Amino acid sequence: MLVFLTRRLIGGLLVLFVTATLVFFAVFALGNPVDVMVSPDADQAERAAAIARLGLDRPILEQYASFLWNAVRGDLGNSFVYGKPATTVILERLPVTLELAIVAMVIALGIGLPLGIIAGLKPSGLSGKTIMSGSILGFSLPNFWIGLMLISIFAVQLKWLPSGGRGPTVDVFGIPLSILSLEGLKYLILPAFTLALYKTSLIIRICETGTRTVNRQDYIRTARARGVPPGRIVTVHLLKNVIIPVITVMGLEFGAMIAFAVAVETVFSYPGMGKLLIDSINRIDRPVIVAYLMVTCLIFVTVNLIVDALYAVLDPRVRFSASKA
Repeated sequence: MLVFLTRRLIGGLLVLFVTATLVFFAVFALGNPVDVMVSPDADQAERAAAIARLGLDRPILEQYASFLWNAVRGDLGNSFVYGKPATTVILERLPVTLELAIVAMVIALGIGLPLGIIAGLKPSGLSGKTIMSGSILGFSLPNFWIGLMLISIFAVQLKWLPSGGRGPTVDVFGIPLSILSLEGLKYLILPAFTLALYKTSLIIRICETGTRTVNRQDYIRTARARGVPPGRIVTVHLLKNVIIPVITVMGLEFGAMIAFAVAVETVFSYPGMGKLLIDSINRIDRPVIVAYLMVTCLIFVTVNLIVDALYAVLDPRVRFSASKA
């Protein structure tokens, strides 16, 4: 178990280093932020002073070495626009995106898990075929289009829910949360459902395949022959085997939710990290862009480590194979 997790940790650190290198040089090619920050009427001396103040007058390799050294210490530079540490700017928006991703994941699991099991138990029935046909929509429709349609129906026509923004929040240990306020929850429903739709379809597909596979196993047939109630067979014998691949995939997809919530947050004007990224790209705020990408990569690596640990706990064969290696 320890060897297994140590290897995963080393691999995660290597991913962070490669990502930091690629991110730095890719963001460096975006353009000169001075062109956005300094007035077009500024003279050459003012431009040179701004470049020196931002540290952009040094050779690129020197900037890269300084970036790596500071990144190891948790310093990703100061935002050109906000005038404070880029990491602080990102972390201020992180709870907003995390709350959106967590609610979306709960919606996806709450809908996808039971529907996938139903479709797997009755693959030839009307319910199974309807569920699997409906799941195709989640894969086919782009998030931004779904968001626009939900706004048009529930915000513009029916006027049930707000079209964008973030409503009232309740502070919990200094972290503002919308989900604890009824009015704030109204602002969260549409973007969370939009973000959850693709993941719901994915969970349905995984659960349907797993259910059909497990349902053919001998121990399931034996349980039925002994007269075990169908509900107990599903919850005790079938679910714990179906849930393993779901945990693995959803762990990775949770990181993807956080990283790629950009379109949803932009459509709904939701003030999370994704919207901040778009604003920072428009302003060529390099430190914030780099901080966003590094924090996102760190989240991916951390979630993968947690998923690997859970997988090793749920499936002893993982620990056994790691110890043999």
